[in-house]
Amino acid sequence: MTKNDTPVPVCSPVPGFRAASAASGMRYRDRPDLGLIVADRPCGSAGVFTRNTCAAAPVVWSRQVTDARAILVNAGQANAQTGERGRADCAASAEAAGKLAGVPAGRVLLASTGIIGQRMNMPAMLAALPALAGSLSEDGLDGFSRAILTTDTRPKAFRTETDLGARGRFTLWGCVKGAGMIAPDMATLLAFVLTDVPAESGYLKSVLGKAAELSFNRITVDGDTSTNDTLLALSSSAGGGAPLASSASPGADRFEEALFRLMESLARSVVEDAEGATKTVTVAVRGAETPGQALAAARTVACSPLVKTAFFGEDANWGRILCALGRSGAAFDPYRVDLYLDGVHWVKDGVDNGREEDAQKVMKLASYTLTADLNRGSHDAAVLTCDLSHEYVTINGSYRS
Repeated sequence: MTKNDTPVPVCSPVPGFRAASAASGMRYRDRPDLGLIVADRPCGSAGVFTRNTCAAAPVVWSRQVTDARAILVNAGQANAQTGERGRADCAASAEAAGKLAGVPAGRVLLASTGIIGQRMNMPAMLAALPALAGSLSEDGLDGFSRAILTTDTRPKAFRTETDLGARGRFTLWGCVKGAGMIAPDMATLLAFVLTDVPAESGYLKSVLGKAAELSFNRITVDGDTSTNDTLLALSSSAGGGAPLASSASPGADRFEEALFRLMESLARSVVEDAEGATKTVTVAVRGAETPGQALAAARTVACSPLVKTAFFGEDANWGRILCALGRSGAAFDPYRVDLYLDGVHWVKDGVDNGREEDAQKVMKLASYTLTADLNRGSHDAAVLTCDLSHEYVTINGSYRS
């Protein structure tokens, strides 16, 4: 990729798609809470979903949808743990939205976010759908990216163009919502990717899963995996040409690199907008015995409430980090571990290295990297996290009010 291919935070049309948003009043008042995306013609589609046992009704619905042409999203009500009525509400909303958009109900993907256990306000949704479908336009993605938000402080959307060689230039765009209940076991709360690159659904699913593992599955805010985590991708095929069918297809390598970069940008934006967060910290582990141990160690440190509160307090208390590493399941000698904050060699061979003052200077930064070298093997991994502040408790202590 070139410099011009770097994802930028912007909403602009993606060939072959129309989008819209509406304020339905399902839960919120006087703000968009309903979004719709429709592809102009049949296209490739893929989804990656939560592995939470208590999967929400829209997750169960969307897992069954193939070759989708539309996405209907609502914010404020999760439609999770709502039983048979919740599943019936999914079918009714897909039927109604599909009819208005000219798409079969079986090709409408659904996604919801909000309070668990509450039934959908179906009268409000159904009343808003005609105006929502009637306002579909090529310029509707900005409104869509705002309609999916809950406790987010801002919309999070990125766009990139990439050159696929003989295929020419194509577009990828994505948006995401998520600020709390973030420790994804696939993706993050809700994320959507659109492209005009022709792609078969099977190939798109394969590459989307790989990209999710390297982006959304490497972030955490509070250690909770949602019932509604959903990542959806649609290809409008508006660019023309033979669809990408596998990683061996001409141009597939460049498409995959562009997709990975887009999703990395989306994932990072979630942590940067985390509930109450004041700092973004990359927890990197190197020198692990196996790839799995490297990732487990990084995740354990990144999810530790004691470590995260130390980040917030700018407290160079490295004992909390060693403690988290010690319960991660990774094999190492505690007296061979080195810790670094950016370029500061904080802990050497498992004991203090006399650099606390320098370490605290780093901890005052808004973004930095904590590196733990286990000196045990050759494998590494990294997880992006944030600090844990008083504001996080305030937000989540009154979320339903």
